[in-house]
Amino acid sequence: MAVVEKNLVCSKPAPKSRVLAPYDFRSAEEKLYVRDIPRRVSTKDVCRLARQLATLLHAGMPLVPALSALVEQLRDVPERKKMPLRSADGRMAEIIRQVAHSVNAGSTLSCALAKHPGVFSNLFVHMVAAGEASGTLEEVLLRLAEMLQKRVNLTGKVKSAIAYPLMMAVVAAGVVLFLLSFVVPAITQIFLEMNRALPWPTRLLMSISYVTKTYFVLIAAVVCVAFFGIRAAYKTEKGRLFADRLKLRLPLFGGLFQKLEIARLTRTLGILLTSGIPILDALQIAEGVIQNRFIAGALEAVRDLVGKGDNIANAIRKSGLFPPIVFHIISTGQAGGNLEAGLIDIADMYDTEVEMTAKMLTSLLEPAILLLMGIIVGFIVLAILLPIFEINQAL
Repeated sequence: MAVVEKNLVCSKPAPKSRVLAPYDFRSAEEKLYVRDIPRRVSTKDVCRLARQLATLLHAGMPLVPALSALVEQLRDVPERKKMPLRSADGRMAEIIRQVAHSVNAGSTLSCALAKHPGVFSNLFVHMVAAGEASGTLEEVLLRLAEMLQKRVNLTGKVKSAIAYPLMMAVVAAGVVLFLLSFVVPAITQIFLEMNRALPWPTRLLMSISYVTKTYFVLIAAVVCVAFFGIRAAYKTEKGRLFADRLKLRLPLFGGLFQKLEIARLTRTLGILLTSGIPILDALQIAEGVIQNRFIAGALEAVRDLVGKGDNIANAIRKSGLFPPIVFHIISTGQAGGNLEAGLIDIADMYDTEVEMTAKMLTSLLEPAILLLMGIIVGFIVLAILLPIFEINQAL
């Protein structure tokens, strides 16, 4: 069963609102830039929008005036901060203005949101459509806001666990490169002028320094070519699949990436099923949420098995990619008629494990990098001091 297409979601327009069209807050000069406004905004901005819109609807405000109020709020921020139209709030304000105009013209909210796929994902659009159909738009928007907020927080913690050690490693590599290229040659030149036999650590250091300084441009060129080559390969389907499979096999970080994707997948499925979206449609929508293409391929196999009549627990077990506890909890929830709650419980469990793993990796990698940096710098210092000690003993 394929997921509902956009034209089906938007096939039944809502009755035209009697309220006036939302006020166009753009100046004549700003209207010139409408075509140039990028359609991509951050997940955090979309999360804030969903929460604010849910709050306005809960207060009893009709949909079109609520959207117009959001436009006014979003456009007020860049003006007060003297920010240009192309700031995040300015971009979002223009997009919501267009959504409000479509809704006021008779479109459903989900259909209006579907016109901006770079901002509102397939997941967001279909959940809003389900909320409109069931009359629970406020609750659906709140669920979306909570899910997106958890995703932002969890992804941020994983990025922090990776970024901090990576930054330390880059700084350490820069310091060592500076020492080998500028400091070490100036000092070792003095030893060469003495025509004395040098200890092996000093000779090794001098050789490394000579190669680094002589072939610095070549080394930098090779690094740049390798970086852009890997980046280009990652953009291809085979390259992305290979890289995503490799991520799951990395020591220390492989398990973290897997837990992050499982948490994202199960929370998305739980929210979709709670909103009344059929299981096959929910599985197909969830494929677009998964960032790891290897796991997304496994989820596609799960969807095919479910489409052939298998239950989701057995399908997940047959995929061989998910831990046993995942399909055991899903099987229990399915047997008890509470599959949605089981999926949310799995997501909460893995959220906690991701946070703990991220903290553990940060606490382990920081001293490990410092220790490695100390060993390298200590070797450089030792290689420089050994000839000095020998000269002093000779004198």
